[in-house]
Amino acid sequence: MAKRSPKAAASTSDATVGFEAKLWAAADALRNNMDAAEYKHVVLGLIFLKYISDAFEAKHAALEAERSKGADPEDPDEYKAERIFWVPKEARWSHLKANAPQPTIGSIVDEAMAAIERDNPTLKGVLPKDFARPGLDKARLGQLVNLVSDIALGAPAERAKDTLGRVYEYFLSQFASAEGKKGGQFYTPSHVVRVLVEMLAPYKGRVYDPCCGSGGMFVQSEKFIEAHSGKIGDISIFGQESNYTTWRLAVMNLAIRGIDAHIEHGDTFHNDRHPDVRADYVLANPPFNDSDWRGELLKNDKRWTYGVPPAGNANYAWIQHFLHHLSPTGIAGFVLANGSMSSGQSGEGDIRRAIVEDDLVDCIVAMPGQLFYSTQIPVCLWFLARAKSNGKFRRRTGESLFIDARKMGTLVDRIHRELSDDDVARIAGTYHAWRGDKGAAKYEDVPGFCKSATLDDIRKHGHVLTPGRYVGAEAVEDDGEPFDEKMKRLVAQLREQQDEAANLDAAIAKNLEALGYGG
Repeated sequence: MAKRSPKAAASTSDATVGFEAKLWAAADALRNNMDAAEYKHVVLGLIFLKYISDAFEAKHAALEAERSKGADPEDPDEYKAERIFWVPKEARWSHLKANAPQPTIGSIVDEAMAAIERDNPTLKGVLPKDFARPGLDKARLGQLVNLVSDIALGAPAERAKDTLGRVYEYFLSQFASAEGKKGGQFYTPSHVVRVLVEMLAPYKGRVYDPCCGSGGMFVQSEKFIEAHSGKIGDISIFGQESNYTTWRLAVMNLAIRGIDAHIEHGDTFHNDRHPDVRADYVLANPPFNDSDWRGELLKNDKRWTYGVPPAGNANYAWIQHFLHHLSPTGIAGFVLANGSMSSGQSGEGDIRRAIVEDDLVDCIVAMPGQLFYSTQIPVCLWFLARAKSNGKFRRRTGESLFIDARKMGTLVDRIHRELSDDDVARIAGTYHAWRGDKGAAKYEDVPGFCKSATLDDIRKHGHVLTPGRYVGAEAVEDDGEPFDEKMKRLVAQLREQQDEAANLDAAIAKNLEALGYGG
């Protein structure tokens, strides 16, 4: 997902991050008094329009160069054959930029968006088309068009997708931060997504997210495959998002990346748009402790294999929905509030016990606090595996890994913490070592950090899955000093401190007496 601050973005150059940050600062300065939630769609809509126009222009130039061989730069089929959106003349960026100073620029952008939707059915209903509204300052809109015009930085058109995609990600994260709790609902911080993706390692198969927000899980999955020299086409993507506005963001976010995905709009619990999907990987960050999911209408649902989830909290409804959509060898990784690991109210403890006894819990990770824009609720990561002895990794039947990562991460401002690349690598590497990934290091329990527990161990803890109960205390390094000598030294230090305190008290009393405050 989004580029992180220079402190945390070790994998990106300072120049790149600096460019994105400067671009954001310039765009944010044009916001004036517009609410971030509203302005988000203005900026991201223009960035999307710039991307598809750049991709179109690159192909248009290539076809123009081959006109003598029969190529037709104005034939929409030439573009659609290469999965490039057809951009009609009134929607091309050159037309928008030429009209940026005009007071009618809002109407011109709206017409461009409508024309693109008209000629590209997959984008129907996705693009924002309210740039002409009276509340949007047209002079500032024109300035914003000029600002977005510079995003490609003169790079060849074939590189524009990458640059624009990164800018789109960066802006998503910044808007989530600017909107606070409201904005965080559609955005999962990239470092959190990376932990999930790096641990699951979705090289090949079906990836499913039934509460996909702005699509960050899918973007990171594609990045993971690219980083490990895999083939992008080796995974199929299925997603669903209940919030219509957020669904539009997801479609644009994936289109910016050229990611082919089946993203549907609708309430996952009450209108499952992918009922027959059995995923190899589930990646998700569902709403925490959702009490408005209308669970009372679904008491007899076939998904509740391990028990009916309480109507007042959707956590265990999500868990069972994920399991319902897993293939026989699938694995799910998702974010939940910490209470999910230990709650016993409203039958949640019974459902968790049934899931544990069915040997589905592969790994639980306790995460640091302050990771999200949307909530200060502490969170954990769950990893559930349908088959722990399917031959892909070592046989781990009757075993579960617990990782306590609460001390990890770095504060990047007063209220937000981020995981570094090293943090992500340590958490993911521990899991890979434990489950026996090919080429992974040998696994060892580390007191205070990780513990491989048996089913009997979990039973002894009443099926509570809080990692702190299993990993124990962090080992204290032995300095080699004999116990008797250490005690003598500490006692001597204590007496010395007491003598110093007594001398200080005497000095204070003497000074007070000299000032006339004495006894």
